[in-house]
Amino acid sequence: MHLTGQYPEWWDGRRFEKAVVVIAGSESAELTRDGVQRLLVGPPDREEDWGTGFIPQSAIVARTRRMGVSNALDTVTVQHVTGERSTLYLKSYDQGRSKWQANTVDFVWFDEECPEDLYFEGITRTNATKGSVMMTFTPLRGMSAVVQRYLLEPSKDRTTVTMTIDDAEHYSDEERNKIIASYPAHEREARTKGVPSLGSGRIFPVEESLITIAPFPIPDHWPRIGGLDFGWDHPTAAAELAWDRDSDTIYVTKGYRRREATPVLHAASLKPWGEKLPWAWPHDGNNDTAAGPNLASQYRSQGMNLLPDRATFEDGSNSVEAGLMEMLDRMQTNRWKVFSNISEWFEEFRLYHRKNGKVVKEIDDLLSATRYAMMMLRSAELPKQVAFKMPKRDLRGFI
Repeated sequence: MHLTGQYPEWWDGRRFEKAVVVIAGSESAELTRDGVQRLLVGPPDREEDWGTGFIPQSAIVARTRRMGVSNALDTVTVQHVTGERSTLYLKSYDQGRSKWQANTVDFVWFDEECPEDLYFEGITRTNATKGSVMMTFTPLRGMSAVVQRYLLEPSKDRTTVTMTIDDAEHYSDEERNKIIASYPAHEREARTKGVPSLGSGRIFPVEESLITIAPFPIPDHWPRIGGLDFGWDHPTAAAELAWDRDSDTIYVTKGYRRREATPVLHAASLKPWGEKLPWAWPHDGNNDTAAGPNLASQYRSQGMNLLPDRATFEDGSNSVEAGLMEMLDRMQTNRWKVFSNISEWFEEFRLYHRKNGKVVKEIDDLLSATRYAMMMLRSAELPKQVAFKMPKRDLRGFI
């Protein structure tokens, strides 16, 4: 649409009012030919079909071939509705960043995830024209720096559109289930839902759908507890858990995450969860601070009901691995549910992984707060006292 200027009436996205210069490419020359070129121009192995892609044949004015790769194109000149001519450059990542530097362009299309340096080069190429950059890919490389930028760093200048297998309406439910089952577990959510994959290093290799539940009113007879993870440059985080003791199921019902704020501000946001809500907290809450009392004392002074001692298991231990394994065991046995509206919790859940066998302690604040609360589940309390009045009985005649 941008190359030709032929926009459908329903299109409410960006419109270029002039001919444009576009760079499009993929990981290699062959993948660019078989992907980008096939979609825009037509099947590469049948030159007589060139012009059956998204660019109408009547709009293709000229084309040049790429040397060294059979049936691969280097440039395509496209007639624009203004009478001017647009230019499409076809490139590949394996050419290196220098091959993407020469042009000032209006639009860049990365088909398949590109290296971070190439992504920033694409942005640079569009700065002068105030152009746009688009990427289309399945996030099999996990929570890379590029993916993090889109999913974890909100900006009015960026947006993400996710297509899942449920959007492929030409599949029947039976066909969808068969396709999903054909993928290995660690790739299933990436390939069918666009959830970044972390492969075998993922700490919670559990399908997101198995732990997600729509929010609902928590019964009064379910005890609750909150968990705090203190931070400054990395966020302070809080989570509330509700415990269905009949099924021994934990529900993560609330989440909070905010960086560079004082205990006064955090407490103001968290006290509405319940003034009597008990709060589990980590060992660093006892550390002295230059500003005065330790963190635990500062939160208590703001009216929050922090437990007397830091979070530990019942035997007094506080192993991170033990906590993670209990969380995973509950997820795998259908005893762990998370309200679907806690988007920040799921962001961390998707990212949480190991490297060289060790837990990567990055973007894990809500998960840590959740783990502290789970460790102290024995201290969970009912949101309000429930009084029971026993009926009077005539006990005469009983011995």
